[in-house]
Amino acid sequence: MPLETPPVLIARLQDMIHDCLKDYVRADEPLAILDFPDIRNCGDSAIWLGEMAYLKDRYGKRPAYVSRMRDFSAEDLERAVPTGPIFIHGGGNFGDLWITHQDFRERVLEQFPNRRIIQFPQSIHYKSQERRERSARIIGRHKNFVLLVRDEESKAFAEKHFDCEVRLCPDMAFCIGALEPEASEFPVLAMLRADLEKAGDVDRSAYPDIPMEDWITESARQVRVAKAIGAASALLALKPAEVRLRKLDAAAHNRFRRGIRQISRGRAIVTDRLHVHICSLLIGRPHAVLDNSYGKIRRFMAAFSGGSDLSYKATSLDDGIGWARQAAAVAA
Repeated sequence: MPLETPPVLIARLQDMIHDCLKDYVRADEPLAILDFPDIRNCGDSAIWLGEMAYLKDRYGKRPAYVSRMRDFSAEDLERAVPTGPIFIHGGGNFGDLWITHQDFRERVLEQFPNRRIIQFPQSIHYKSQERRERSARIIGRHKNFVLLVRDEESKAFAEKHFDCEVRLCPDMAFCIGALEPEASEFPVLAMLRADLEKAGDVDRSAYPDIPMEDWITESARQVRVAKAIGAASALLALKPAEVRLRKLDAAAHNRFRRGIRQISRGRAIVTDRLHVHICSLLIGRPHAVLDNSYGKIRRFMAAFSGGSDLSYKATSLDDGIGWARQAAAVAA
C-alpha cells in the first residue's frame, strides 16, 4: 500500500469517524458529553476539541450538557438533555489502568440504564480479571451501550468480553484537521512519557544535545487565563450550560495550543505518546514513534495511521533518534 500524505490521511480518517458516528447523532436532538479532561495532558484536550469540531462541522451543533467527573449531576443532565444520546469522552482510559475514569463511566451506565450511551473511541487495557468481569456485568445490564474502540485488539477484546455494540473508529483528534506549525528551534525534540504508560526507563543523559520533555506541565498563569475566559462568558447573560461549555472549551484550547507550540519546536520528533504522533501528523512534522507500556500506539497505527510518510516505527530510543536526526537534516 502506498504511503499517504497527511492531508489525505486526515481526510480519510475524518470520513471514517463520520461513518461510525452518523448513526448516533441527529441535528435536531440534544446530546451530552461527560468526563471533560480537566487534566494537564494536551492529548486529552486534543480529543475534546476534535469531538467539538466534529459536532460543529458535521451538524452545526454543540452539546446541551457537558461536565467533568467532579461536577457531574445526573439531575442537571436529565434537565438539559431529557432525550438524546449521552456521550463519554474518548481516550485511553477504558480498563483498570486509570481507574477513576472507569469508575465514573460505569456509574453513568448504572444511573442511566434506559438511555443510549456512546463511548467515544477508546483503547482498552485490563490487568485484573476481576475488574474486567465487573465491567462486563455492568455493560451487560445496560443493553444500550455503544463502545467505539481505536484498534483491532481492543475491538476483539470487547467483542469477546462485553455484551454491547462495538465499532472500530479513529481517534477524535483527527477532526481538528491540519494545522500550521510554529517555527522550530531544535533539530530533534524527544517527547517521552513519565507516567504509568511509559514503556520503560531511558538513559536521557546519553543525548545531552536533545531536549527530552513531556507535555503535562502548565503554568499557573495558563490556568488563570482559561478561567478568565470562562468568567468573561458569564457576563454575556448566557445560559449556565453554555457558560460551562465555553469555560471548558477555553481550558482545552489553552492546553492544546501549549502542546502544539511545544512539539513545533522540533524539526523532527521522537515520542511514545499517541497524541504527539497524531498532532505531529496534524502539523506535518516527521516523527519517530516508540510504543507505550501496553502497545496502544502500535495498535492504533496498525489500524489507522501507520501509512503516513511522516511516521517511523522505531525499535528503540537509539533507533528513533537516529531516524529523527536524518529527517531533521532533510527538513532543514
